[in-house]
Parts: sequence; C-alpha cells; structure tokens
Amino acid sequence: MKTGKRYNEAAKLVDRSIQYDLNDAIDLVKKAASAKFDETVELHIRTGCDSRHADQQVRGAVVLPHGTGKKVRILVFAKGPQADAAQAAGADYVGAEELVPKIQNEGWLDFDVVVATPNMMGVVGRLGKVLGPKGLMPSPKAGTVTMDVEKAVADIKAGKVEYKLDKSNIFHVTVGKASFAQEQLADNFQALINALLRAKPATLKGAYFKSITLTSTMGPGVKLNVNKVVG
Repeated sequence: MKTGKRYNEAAKLVDRSIQYDLNDAIDLVKKAASAKFDETVELHIRTGCDSRHADQQVRGAVVLPHGTGKKVRILVFAKGPQADAAQAAGADYVGAEELVPKIQNEGWLDFDVVVATPNMMGVVGRLGKVLGPKGLMPSPKAGTVTMDVEKAVADIKAGKVEYKLDKSNIFHVTVGKASFAQEQLADNFQALINALLRAKPATLKGAYFKSITLTSTMGPGVKLNVNKVVG
C-alpha cells in the first residue's frame, strides 16, 4: 500500500521490532500525530476469542475518565417523562414514531449514538436496515436501551465508549485525542483495559489479548508489550 511522505516520516519514529510499554507508546503516538487536525487516538486489540460462539461475543461500554475529546450527538427515542428527562440531560434530539420516515426516507443521520427506552424498540426496530450497518442500533449490553435515559445521556456526554468484537475478533476503541496529556490517555487506556478484562469470557481457553496496538488517525501503529500492560 502506497503511503504519503508525512506518514513515512512518522513511521520512522517507531521500531516495529519492539513492543513498547504504555508511556513510551503514548509518547510515540503523540509525536507521530502530525496532521493539521487533532487526531483521534485508537486502541486495537486482537483477541483469542471466537465470536462465532455466543458466549464469546464480548460487548459492553465504559465511561472514560477524561472523555473522548469528541462532541457526541445523541438521539433518544422516548415518550412522556423519559423524553423530558432526555432533553433535560442534554440529548441533541428526542422523538418517537415521527422520526422513522425522516431517517428511513430522507436519510437523516445527524447523530452519533442512539438511545431508546425498551418500549420504543418496536419503533426503532423498523430502522434496523439503516441503523444496523452503521453500528447505531441501541443495545442493552451497551446501556443504550434503558428506562434511565437521563443517566445514559449523561454517561455518553461524559465520554462513554462502546467496545465490541468485530468479525476478526478484534476490538477497535477510541481512547482520546492526540492533544490529551499523556496522563489522560494513560488513564483512559487503563479504564478500557480494566473493563475488557472484567468482560473476559469464562469459556475462553488460551490468551485473551494476543496483541495490542495504539495508533492515531493518520499515524503508524505502535505495538505494546501485552504482558506489561495486562500484568
């Protein structure tokens, strides 16, 4: 794959034969993030899970202590007191059945997260073909199907991120921005790792984390020493 001059210069900072400790990895990622915008710092973890088995389909969410650095637009499907609570908590959009044609027919997708009360999932289900492929369908495991929409909205605004194994059994999760202080990224990283460790499938045999890579949006991947990070 052909890469640009800026990426090639950043890649020279990273020794691909080394597995770094966390602080050194964060330092390299921050130095390599030289784009004109504030790059997102991402964590990619290859696991020993087999998501074809229901008991190894790891999914959940965690609130990062320092947030994600991104303004998140939240759509809440709710009625009555829950709708009022969602608006009071700072949801960007709140509605019910009237939003279905707007999303389905007009292609309106000006939101990043969808929250719904359980009694609204019948309505949201009609949008499965639109929201599903974009990873926007609410889920009880992610805490986005709940009667406590006030808490759900507050958590998301505070920096809640969802983790879910992809088809290759890899987690891809945001841990902040390149402009964050090293300590902030380290705190967010550790909060995420702790959440993933708590979610480890009981039926898993062998290594849970096979490799851990930290990178920025436009930067090279920096491999971490799994034993030091997890141990």
